[in-house]
Order: sequence, then structure tokens, then C-alpha cells
Amino acid sequence: MTLSAESPGAATPSSSVPEHRAGATSGTETGAATSPEVTGRRPAGPDGLGSRGARDERESEDAAVKVDWTGRRFEVEVGNPGHGGFCVARHEGRVVFVRHALPGEKVVVVVTEDNGGSFCRADAVEVRQPSVDRVEPPCPAARPGGCGGCDWQHVDPAAQRELKARIVAEQLRRIAAVDLAVTVEELPGGPLGWRSRVRLAVDDRGRPGLRAHRSHRVVPLEDCPISVPGSLDDVLNRRWRARSELEVTSDSLGRVHLAEPGPGSPGRRGAGRQLIGGTAVQRAAGREWRIAAHGFWQVHPAAADAFAAVVREWADAPTGGTAWDLYGGAGLFASVLAEQVGPTGVVEAVESSRRAVRDGMHALADLPQVRFHAGRVEKLVSELAGPVESSGAGGIGRRPDVVVLDPPRKGAGRAVISAITDARPDRVILVACDPAAMARDVGLFAEADYRLRRLRAFDAFPMTHHVECIVLLEPGQAQAG
Repeated sequence: MTLSAESPGAATPSSSVPEHRAGATSGTETGAATSPEVTGRRPAGPDGLGSRGARDERESEDAAVKVDWTGRRFEVEVGNPGHGGFCVARHEGRVVFVRHALPGEKVVVVVTEDNGGSFCRADAVEVRQPSVDRVEPPCPAARPGGCGGCDWQHVDPAAQRELKARIVAEQLRRIAAVDLAVTVEELPGGPLGWRSRVRLAVDDRGRPGLRAHRSHRVVPLEDCPISVPGSLDDVLNRRWRARSELEVTSDSLGRVHLAEPGPGSPGRRGAGRQLIGGTAVQRAAGREWRIAAHGFWQVHPAAADAFAAVVREWADAPTGGTAWDLYGGAGLFASVLAEQVGPTGVVEAVESSRRAVRDGMHALADLPQVRFHAGRVEKLVSELAGPVESSGAGGIGRRPDVVVLDPPRKGAGRAVISAITDARPDRVILVACDPAAMARDVGLFAEADYRLRRLRAFDAFPMTHHVECIVLLEPGQAQAG
């Protein structure tokens, strides 16, 4: 059955990854869909776009095991887009993941990485037959060997959304066995000037910038066109401590907050220094939050309002009912659910960040029906679904009417989804920023007879390969549009 989607009328080695949630982890560059750890079964090919890639991989694996094409230059005809900001080509029996290219183009590539398996990675350095969708990148650093912060600056924005729609549809088809026509919607504001939070790296000479693709090398920047205008002006025009990092956030009031994180990996850093600001004011869903400036909030200024509106429409929580908001942050979706259940209902909000919980409790102090729980969803969700309290009061043990979950990039996974489906809510709303992990979770819900009913996809990260999806699931034996 073919469905129609709803459409209403960084200082890590890959700097393009948005900080969806503190401690979130990304799938593989080729898309989490191609990893057995994500799909739970043998991968279907490194291009993520059909079985031919898997067959080619098996047939060429023995011959390609010790091959190293790094630095080699050759011409290819570019095929389908892959999940991760590249397109797929083939040369001499091997798969080539090509950045800075478009489907249908003929390009000359230079291999940038080759680990000797069935595929290698390359940059398109010469375009011999361009696509009609190719445009001049607005940022001079968006080039082969340049900044890794963007993937699709060389693509017309409307065509970018079409590429992302193809990726979402393909992941759903391959992983969840759902045949869905997908439209990726544009958010207000256009493709530039949207990024409200940036993590910069500083090179050995004290110059701030972003890292090159799949590299620790820092590319110094004079400007970043996708960032909120003016937010980086006072950061990029001066020198900083060599080999440090900087976190810059622009809030709803246009105020800039600047911090130097402590040493260590994200989520396990030592104490850092707040250089400017520290408490951000964020406005969405008719409310105002005062939160940790560098904690979790949607990166696109229009995203929080847009996503809250979808949750409000689809949740339809009854007055006096019970709702769960899992991975709830500072309570954006909890505020919407609280309005629906009213003072006689209960919203159970679970979030692992204690600072976010404190911020949420302060912001939603006028909504006593919201009860925050600080801890890992994987642990606390089973307690929410525990035995009904003997008094019959409260929310723990009450069957939820609706569950909203906004997990990190790796998705929710089997344990959390099993706890949700065991509670038998009438509706589940899944918010996801990785199409492969989203498709895997949709498949896990289907195992418990929760079917995808509606989907909306948003271009919340223009110029990058990332896309945000919101899915409505309901119990039933058949998919419905």
C-alpha cells in the first residue's frame, strides 16, 4: 500500500551534525540503516538504496580487501543520494561515496579515504556534466577539502528537500517495509541564517572555525552563512586559546551566549568557562523558557513552534487524561500536552539532563499537572507503566492516552518501545532527526501492531543532510494514509 505524507499547502570530526540532544550519537556516515546494530539484520548495501549495492559488495569484497585508492583520480557517473550527505557511484566494481556531486552528473573525483573494503570516499573536484539543480555555494568554504559543516550548499534548496525526501522514503521502505510518498517541508526563514547554536574548533594559531569533513583539521572561517546573522561576528574576528573549543548560542531575544567547554568528550566534559551570558531565553508554543544556553533546544529558530504545533494537532489528549513526554528536555511538548489534559490530568515528563529538568520545572510552574522525572528513559519508562497506585490517584500506573518521544539521534530502541507498546496508548508521536533510526523504530512499533498513520518531514537543517521527521503511530493491523 502506498501512503501519502502530510504536507500543508561543532567541533566533532563531522561538523555538519546538529546537536539534537546532549549525549546523542550519530549513525554511520552511510546511514544507520546500513548497520546491523541499528537494523537488527544484515545490511542491504552501503548506498542504502537497494540490493544491488549489497550484491556488488559481496562480489568485490575479496578483491577489494587490500586496495587503497587514496589520492586516485577518475571520472564517474553519479547515482542515487545516500544517507550522509553524499551520492553513490561505482568504479571498477567498487562503490564510491561522492561528496559535492548530484545524481546524474558526470564528475571527476579524488579519493579522500579508502580503508580497503568494498567502498571508498571521494570528493567531486571537476564537474563535466552538471545537474540542472547545481548552484554556486553561498559559502566559499563549502568546497572539496573545505569546511565539513554543510553537505548540500551546491544544490538548489528545493532540490535539497527532494533529495532528503528520497532518503526518508527509502529508509522507511527498506527498514520498516513502509511504502510512503514523502514531502520535506521548508521552515520559515529560508536556507541561510538559521543555525542558532554552533560549536567551533580553534586551530594551532588561535583561529576559530569548523572541522573538515571526517577530520580533526580545523578550517578557519571569516563567516558562516547558515548561522544566525551577527551571532559569530565577535567570535570569528579574534584569536582564542589554541586547540580549544567554543560554543555559541543565539536565543529568541537575539542575545549571544559564548562558552569554552572543558576538556573531554561531549557529555563527559570537565568544567568549562562561560564567557558571555549563560541563561538563554527561548520562546515557543506561546510560552517562554529560561534555560541553559548550551543545553538542548531546537537549533532552527522556527522548529520548536512548528514541531509543537504538530504535536498539539496529533496528540488530542483528553481532558483529565494521561500523557507521557519522553526525552522531554525542558518541557516544550509537555506544555502542549498539559493544556490538553487540563488540571485534572497528568503529564509525565522524563529527561536525563537534571539541568533541563530544573529549567522545565521553573518554566512550567503554572502547570502542576506536569510531573518531571530526572533520569534515563530506558530506566524510568518501566516505572511509569508500573502497577496502578492503590489510591488511584496520580499518573504512575495509569494507562497513557498518548505518548510523545523525542529520542537522540540513535533512536529509542527496542526496550523503550516495548515499554510504550505494553502500556497500550491510543496514539504515539515519534520525533526523529535520523531517518534510518526512525525507520527502525517504526518497524519495532509495527511488531506490536502500532502502525504509521501520518508523517511530516521538515527541513530543519538546510544545507546539511539532516532532516527532522514527526510520525503518528496508532494500534491497528494495516497502514493508513
